[in-house]
Parts: sequence; C-alpha cells; structure tokens
Amino acid sequence: MGVLFVLFATLFTVCLVVSNLFAVKPFSVGPASFTGAIFLFPVSYIINDVISEVWGFAKARMLIWMAFLINFFVVLVAFLVDAAPGAPWWDSAASDGFHSVFGLAPRVAAASFLAFLVGSFVNASVMSKMKVKHQGRHFTLRAVMSTLFGELSDSLIFFPIALAGAVIPWSQMPMFVLWQVGLKTAYELLVMPLTIRIVKWVKEYENVDVYDVDVKYNPFK
Repeated sequence: MGVLFVLFATLFTVCLVVSNLFAVKPFSVGPASFTGAIFLFPVSYIINDVISEVWGFAKARMLIWMAFLINFFVVLVAFLVDAAPGAPWWDSAASDGFHSVFGLAPRVAAASFLAFLVGSFVNASVMSKMKVKHQGRHFTLRAVMSTLFGELSDSLIFFPIALAGAVIPWSQMPMFVLWQVGLKTAYELLVMPLTIRIVKWVKEYENVDVYDVDVKYNPFK
C-alpha cells in the first residue's frame, strides 16, 4: 500500500469521526432538514468509491474496519470525559454545552457503528460487483448507485436509532431521511467530474486497477 492509500484512509476516518460529532445538530434550509454531518459524511462515501474502484473490495473492507475501531475509541473517550465530574470552577453553562455535544454519545455511537458498517459495506459491494459486471465501464453509474444504496442503508439505520425522539420528531423522520439521501446523492453527482479525475490519476500513479473477480463479500473475512 502506497502513500495515496494511507492519505485516503486518513481522510476517510477523519470524515467519519467528525461527522459523528456534528450529527447532533439539526438545521433547516427551506422545507428540508439536515444535520451537521451533511457537510462531511458524503465525502467518506466518495473516498469509499475511490478505494473500491482502485484497490478493490478487500482493501475497502480493511479500511472500513480500521475506521470503525478508531471511531469506537473516540466515542469511548468522549463518553468517559463527559461522565467525569467537572472542576469546581467550570460553570454549568460550559458543562451543559459539552454534554449537549457528547451526552448522546452512547446512543449516537451505537447507531453510527451499525449504520456505518452496513452502509459502507453496501457501498463497497455494489461498486465492486458493478465494476466486474460492466467490465470497468460506466464508472459514473456505479458510483452513483453505490452511494444511493449505501446512503439509504446508512440513513435508515442511523437516524431512527440515534436521533428519533430526542432530536428529530418521529413525524419528521421519513422526509428527513429522504432529504439526507437525496442531497448526498446529488452531492456525489456534483463532484463526479472531480472524482473521475482523481480515480484516473490514482490508477495511473499507483499502477493498479483491481477487479474483484473471485473476492468473497463476507465483511467479517
């Protein structure tokens, strides 16, 4: 594995960890509602596409589990820090503000862990299988379809478990999920020209273009 793979792996993990921190704040733009994670989380799916397209499903699987373990570590530390009693001179407003971000950590973490694993593996599997089926053609189609299925799987798991009731009313949940998936897929289309250029350059630079002909799609292998 070269420097580029390490760079993409780092960016992928950072996007995941930071998105979980921002996910606790919802905001609205007109009739649509989102969370702060909307600014970063789609980037992780684009990186997942690049990894799966260039290095194949096996490397994507390794990266997904690595990011999962690092995120688990961050959430565990956040939970311990939030549970620790504050210093006598730390005012209640600061304590409440810290807790509002990290107090949902166990619930958000449980939802995030499950949603991330399912969504990421769906994304990587669709990308890998379509590449073999189409013999390397139609990159845009498989990138969009993998993101659509991956984001849908992720959102259907994460938002009801993590934010329903406490942050987002149940009545708003269906439209909230649809807006999330729609915007993230639109984001994929918007940056597609850049993604295509990056994939082409990485393949040439690394001199690698893996086709998962005999790969096993077991995420626990």
